[in-house]
Amino acid sequence: MKQGIFLTFEGNDGSGKTTVCLKIKEELEKKGYPVIYTREPGGSKIAEDIRSILLNTENTQMDSKTEALLYAASRRQHLVEKVIPALKENKIVLCDRFVDSSLAYQGYARGIGLDEVWSINQFAIDSYMPQKTFFLSVSLETGQKRMNIRGDKNRLDLETISFHLKVREGYDTLIQKYKDRIVVIDAEKDKENVFQDTLKEVMKVISQYE
Repeated sequence: MKQGIFLTFEGNDGSGKTTVCLKIKEELEKKGYPVIYTREPGGSKIAEDIRSILLNTENTQMDSKTEALLYAASRRQHLVEKVIPALKENKIVLCDRFVDSSLAYQGYARGIGLDEVWSINQFAIDSYMPQKTFFLSVSLETGQKRMNIRGDKNRLDLETISFHLKVREGYDTLIQKYKDRIVVIDAEKDKENVFQDTLKEVMKVISQYE
């Protein structure tokens, strides 16, 4: 690779983005590309410790701004320890969630404000943004069904239906705002088709940097 490539994957809970992201990693490894998979919140020791606080189902009293700041803090540590070093080694970084999640969940759904949450994260990310973001789009009903099958739910999974509807509205706002960066993938299809559709778009990006 001529340079590192930063690709992020977004979606409502139950969109299947983690499954697709991991499968993309496997396929790229087969093709001989230097690639890593990572996730947010988490991805490094300190960031994972913050994740455990954020997603703990007992932390129901967490203030919205506290939540937003913790996500930004986890993101900063993750970038410094894992993402930036990999990009400097000209690797492809596949990241399961990034700043768009904070904008949709805390900025829009929590009502803090997109500009306010973006400001917090500008301080955290030092202008590091993905070349492309792949949004796996499913209806709220499909996402909820998949989460019910999955079983193990975290603090945000247990939020109300109205909250998850707001999250989707937030993502729709971001999709319109960042049309050049965010690629929408129809994730209502079966797993193989979703994977192939996503892989096709990922390879388009990679071809620009080979």
